[in-house]
Amino acid sequence: MTSQKDLGKTTQAIHVGETSKDTAEKSGTPLLPPIYQNSTFRFATAAECAEAFRDEESGYVYTRWGNPTQDILEEKLAVLEAGEAALATASGMGAISIALLTALVDGGHVVAMENLYSATFQILNEDLRRFGIETTFVDATDPTQIARAIKKDTKVLYLESPTNPLLKLVDLRKSAEIAKTHGITSIIDNTFSTPCGQQPIPLGIDVVVHSMTKYLSGNGAVVAGAIVGEKTFITRAKEGALRNFGAVISPFNAWLTLHGIATLPLRYARHCENGGRVAAFLEAHPAVAWVRYPGLLSHPQHELAKCQMDAFGGMITMELKGGHAAGESLVDQLQLCSLAVSLGDVRTLICHPASTTHSHVPAEIRHRTGVTDGLVRISIGLEDVEDILADFAQALES
Repeated sequence: MTSQKDLGKTTQAIHVGETSKDTAEKSGTPLLPPIYQNSTFRFATAAECAEAFRDEESGYVYTRWGNPTQDILEEKLAVLEAGEAALATASGMGAISIALLTALVDGGHVVAMENLYSATFQILNEDLRRFGIETTFVDATDPTQIARAIKKDTKVLYLESPTNPLLKLVDLRKSAEIAKTHGITSIIDNTFSTPCGQQPIPLGIDVVVHSMTKYLSGNGAVVAGAIVGEKTFITRAKEGALRNFGAVISPFNAWLTLHGIATLPLRYARHCENGGRVAAFLEAHPAVAWVRYPGLLSHPQHELAKCQMDAFGGMITMELKGGHAAGESLVDQLQLCSLAVSLGDVRTLICHPASTTHSHVPAEIRHRTGVTDGLVRISIGLEDVEDILADFAQALES
């Protein structure tokens, strides 16, 4: 039989993990994976229960430790991201926190790019700092700045590519080479691209994290996260920080995410198609000062995008010539597109980062890294693209 790793992305998204060897040839088994919506598991004998505590491979004990529905999701995630193993968490920030705590087991220093999702910035700049873990923020689009920032006690290189919200790109191969040369664990947030847009692990990155709330679930009904990497790292994360800090995904959310992932390759292709059309329209509009989208020739790192990305995504960042006031007016005038701070939904969403997602980042840092007060972030959905374009056209005109 063909290896799961050799299957196409859509086939992987639908089938991986959903048919076990012991049920594959039995009649009357469920076509869809069931929800094991229970907190604990029972045993026939005391000896079996004790064995499960000694060897977790021998059976399930407690859903905070593991659950069959979660296992199916994790197997699918690992194959899609070309990793050895995966771990589902209660949220994207849960995944980021657990990954960092696992890599920083004895403390140490972090090198991180300066343009990050605001909650990630807060963890690195405030929460970990209270525990004596310092972070040096650099412009990671320049690999030499990464190399210069590394210290003797540096243990983590933390990246986003494309970044939230400026859609800057990091050379993943070069960054991974620098990290491996210094024995540092490289971690990347791949939420914007998904495994359908880029696979960082084959490019040398050690650990991938996701907010599965976004594209992977795609339905706006789930809050969930994921970590993918080598099996030893994932085991340490599962048996250590995840279990002890309790950022555990619920079986129901795992089950809902499974349904979302089944259509991810098809949905993401449409997100990318629509995103390219809308980005080109906005770039040509006289009311728009500039647009950032990796698929545009005007993107400063378009050539890098072509080298390491399989698709350019559905995220667009722009600024209107009228600045903050014009951005607010645009958001208020849109009728089809929704004002909401998430992304990767089937619906087109728009937000103003300076007053929402990045409002907790000090203004001087926001401005220095390019998150201006007039910046608008758009997550292009799956609607008919002509309807999206018409909505932006009427809003920009007014």
